[in-house]
Amino acid sequence: MILAAGMGTRLKPITDHTPKALVEIGGEPLLGRQLKRLAHFGFTSIVVNVHHHANLVKSFLSNFKITGVEITISDESDMLLDTGGGIWNAAPFFSDGEPFLVHNVDILSTVDLGKLYQQHKSTSALATLLVSERESSRHFLFNKMGQLRGWENVKTGEKKLPCRLEETLTPLAFSGIHVINPTIFSLHHQNGTFSIIDVYLQLCCLNSIVAYKVSPETIIHDIGTPQKLEEANRLALEGKFNY
Repeated sequence: MILAAGMGTRLKPITDHTPKALVEIGGEPLLGRQLKRLAHFGFTSIVVNVHHHANLVKSFLSNFKITGVEITISDESDMLLDTGGGIWNAAPFFSDGEPFLVHNVDILSTVDLGKLYQQHKSTSALATLLVSERESSRHFLFNKMGQLRGWENVKTGEKKLPCRLEETLTPLAFSGIHVINPTIFSLHHQNGTFSIIDVYLQLCCLNSIVAYKVSPETIIHDIGTPQKLEEANRLALEGKFNY
């Protein structure tokens, strides 16, 4: 699933008339890049959620074809549902019992997504979160076994530690890329707008939600601001994000 419904507020004024998913990187719409990349790693059924300038994204997808890949739209035109609500709204598309990968549309990386998916399948984890040691204002907190145990906001000092514990926790930055076992839908019942971060924190004490840590050399680039967009274009022109 590609989460492509966001407003792209930090990219204004670019996103006043263009959805973030269709902002171009190296002359190619971001959403098209992500779809090709997922196809490259063997994903053949992809759900894309839409909200901001939904009709423009739908029009793009109606004309975008990859042989052997089925693309489905999860429509949030009436209400933006955030990361958790968006995933839960799309739950009917994940009824085959197989784990599914979730990818924020505005994250470009050099991560081997196939390897991430297979790593998750080799475990009994409820969710596997792609994380790294990099500068970020917010971190997930993991114990020595790589199990999720909390969250912190570095700027405000806010911490969420849902599990009763006395152990050293390691802060790691979440990439917006994760693999989820569909049994999660039976463990959390909620409609409307909510964050997947909150769901993970509610479930992590009794369920295995684990870190998949990549090396510092791995590029994970968030296209959240005009400056980061400019840098992403530079990296793309250098061939850093070739499939």
